Amino acid sequence: MRRAVLTLGGTLAGVAALLSFKTHPGTSADAAASPVVPAAPASAHASGKPTVQPAAKSGGGMGDSTTARVLTGQVISTQYGPMQVQITLSGQKITAAKVLQQTDTGTNSQQIDANAIPKLTSETLAAQSARIDAVSGASYTSSGYVQSLQSALDKA
Repeated sequence: MRRAVLTLGGTLAGVAALLSFKTHPGTSADAAASPVVPAAPASAHASGKPTVQPAAKSGGGMGDSTTARVLTGQVISTQYGPMQVQITLSGQKITAAKVLQQTDTGTNSQQIDANAIPKLTSETLAAQSARIDAVSGASYTSSGYVQSLQSALDKA
């Protein structure tokens, strides 16, 4: 009888803890708010990212016309193969992110990448930087992606 009471009490405590668990408050809402800040540096001086200033100067000064630039990150070697990211910048905004090389060690790696890469890409577009969360279960892919993405951003 005592075991049953302890088991029932533990189960109820576990369910209560599970129901009170809170995840990150809307990462897509937070990330959607962050592109608003980078939009402001369209006026000649960008204080947020040092890479914006050279792009504005090479664009021709006052003109708002921005040309898309394609930047390719370094190939990052991971335990499960290479990872390389290419981004397209319009002004200072990341408008596209594409994986040129991805880990290639068997079907398990392909399944992980098929799940992780779209998430990493959408987080990149939302965050407008390389400060994105890793995908659970894809730590090597996430790490290689972020490193290659940062190397592409460093070229801007």
